Amino acid sequence: MLFRKKIARSCAYCEKGTVLDDGQILCFKKGLRQPEDRCMRFRYDPCKRIPQKAKALDFSKYDNQDYSL
Repeated sequence: MLFRKKIARSCAYCEKGTVLDDGQILCFKKGLRQPEDRCMRFRYDPCKRIPQKAKALDFSKYDNQDYSL
């Protein structure tokens, strides 16, 4: 859920952080941080969070008779 109320704090999706090429976060309040780090100045930015992919559905258990009227 992208907009749920209780988000686990992480510098990876804080509005004060910028992701660098090597995977670290540059926070303008705390400096260079790891993505799993967190601090009291955390402000959630939903645009930085990448949701998990949905699982592919398994249609192999159905046959053509299931799709006919």
